[in-house]
Amino acid sequence: MSTYRMTQAEKTLSDPPVFSERGFPSVARDLLREPALPRPEEKEALIPRPNPEAVIHLADTLRKIIFPGYLGSGPPDPESLERKLELEIQGLYNILVEQIRLSLPHECRFRGRLCNACLDRSHDQAFALIRSLPVTQALIYKDIQAAYEGDPAAKSYTEIILSYPGLLAITLYRLAQTLHTLGIRLLPRMITEYAHSRTGIDIHPGAQIGEHFFIDHGTGVVIGETTTIGNRVRLYQGVTLGALSLPPKAGDLFRNKKRHPTIEDDVIIYANATILGGETVIGARSVIGGNVWLTESVPPDTKVLMNRPDLIYLEN
Repeated sequence: MSTYRMTQAEKTLSDPPVFSERGFPSVARDLLREPALPRPEEKEALIPRPNPEAVIHLADTLRKIIFPGYLGSGPPDPESLERKLELEIQGLYNILVEQIRLSLPHECRFRGRLCNACLDRSHDQAFALIRSLPVTQALIYKDIQAAYEGDPAAKSYTEIILSYPGLLAITLYRLAQTLHTLGIRLLPRMITEYAHSRTGIDIHPGAQIGEHFFIDHGTGVVIGETTTIGNRVRLYQGVTLGALSLPPKAGDLFRNKKRHPTIEDDVIIYANATILGGETVIGARSVIGGNVWLTESVPPDTKVLMNRPDLIYLEN
């Protein structure tokens, strides 16, 4: 939430006489009359929707609950930690119910309506997410183990939890993916885009990612909606697991089809590699070198490398 406050000079500039003289009302009317947009009463912008600030608070609360005692202020008191966690879970439930409820009108056939069915469904889905937290936590702890085993720079699990952008992105992805599996669409996208803004790592909540997943460094990683990733996979910065270029206006035609690659178990993909296409499969235990561009499948136990570039050395 922005805490910016206008200065007195700015307030003076926005006084009604100046506003009227500048013709701002006519600009506002023209924007609402834009023929390319739906009629104002039909705009999705007017449908109740999740609050972005509440979604950020929700994401941060989820991380506190997944890592109890790590992300709070000051060292935890072991005797009070369980009670504190219970209170945080109760608060999480209340936030989840409201933000799920606000997500549902964007996906149901009664668009724009907040009805009793939405409220009942939001309670059920919030409870389902909370019941799944121990399972999700176990998955995330395996991701921490993968980071510790795969990165000699990591000196402790605590360092990974508190400072690794890859883990932050994976944690919020796994939580958002549970919501996505429950049939919620808008809220998990907002959660993973919050992680994207924090880390530079873009993981769609619809992607399927196995255990012991590690993203090293991470900036610029993109993992598309229909990507499938197996167990013990490692990615480096700048990796794209994306879709091939689609023809114009192909959104509806391809929306529910496999568009992104499959990465099998124990694959390593080095920096700035690009792998595209729903039929592209990277076989188990393969290594994809840096800057490689792939739009075709690779059999298991294969190394794919670029030719060594011709370097030019010039003396000063």
